Amino acid sequence: MKTLFDHNAVTESMLTMQHHERRSRLLDLIRVRGFASLDEITRELGVSASTARRDLDALEGQGSARRTHGGVVYASGDPKRAEFGERQPTNWAAKRAIAARAADEIADGETVLLDGGTTTYEVARLLVGRSLQVVTNSLPVANLFASEARTDLVLLGGYVSPRTGVCLGPYANELLGRLHVTTTVLSAAGITIEGLFNAHLLLAETEQAMLQAAGRVIVVADSTKFGRKSLTLVAGLDAIDLVVSDDGLSPSWRDQITAAGPRLIVASVEEQPPSVGPDAARRNPSS
Repeated sequence: MKTLFDHNAVTESMLTMQHHERRSRLLDLIRVRGFASLDEITRELGVSASTARRDLDALEGQGSARRTHGGVVYASGDPKRAEFGERQPTNWAAKRAIAARAADEIADGETVLLDGGTTTYEVARLLVGRSLQVVTNSLPVANLFASEARTDLVLLGGYVSPRTGVCLGPYANELLGRLHVTTTVLSAAGITIEGLFNAHLLLAETEQAMLQAAGRVIVVADSTKFGRKSLTLVAGLDAIDLVVSDDGLSPSWRDQITAAGPRLIVASVEEQPPSVGPDAARRNPSS
């Protein structure tokens, strides 16, 4: 009996290791792509659909992935782009708190334009599964919505920045000139009393076109961005309707922002972000 018990224990240990290795490979696949269909998973991992579903259930239970219609999206907010890898861990708690408050300001049925910043990506994650029309120049953001039946997705074309996965340049700007959206959500490299700054000349031009296309502009920026200039001025504060930042923002900056015209929402970093998906409670911004 002792030999049989040892054999069973070894077999169980090997199976556990196989599960762990396969799920690690699956998580890497989802992390790199942002979204993967069930067919892609079964083909690339060489497993049955039932095994893939069990593995997806396990990853979803860990909070690493989220099942959607037709596949799965990465749920840990770290798409494998150099820019995201370098910047996303910085002030991540603040970014997520800001994103939760910004997502509350967007009502179902809106047309929402999202740029490619790391904080904007966190907003996008909270909008997955909602009844929206999404326009974006960001491949990581587009991946989140690619298989969502409730969301109409428009991806702007143009030159793709290899660091960020963002489309920019004259083709993107030309298409933006033909569009009108309910809300544009922008991030920022820096904000001063002069306005919103960006470090990339081409991206600044695309963001200016995004501003022109918007009925309402929301800027999401953590408190470290205030008082910081960058290469190019995108727009003055009077072009912004709402600024969402975190509770690290100084009283002086709070006063300056509101005096300049935009409404200000300060998110508590201690707050937990709302659940992702269509069942999450959303506040209508018109209320």
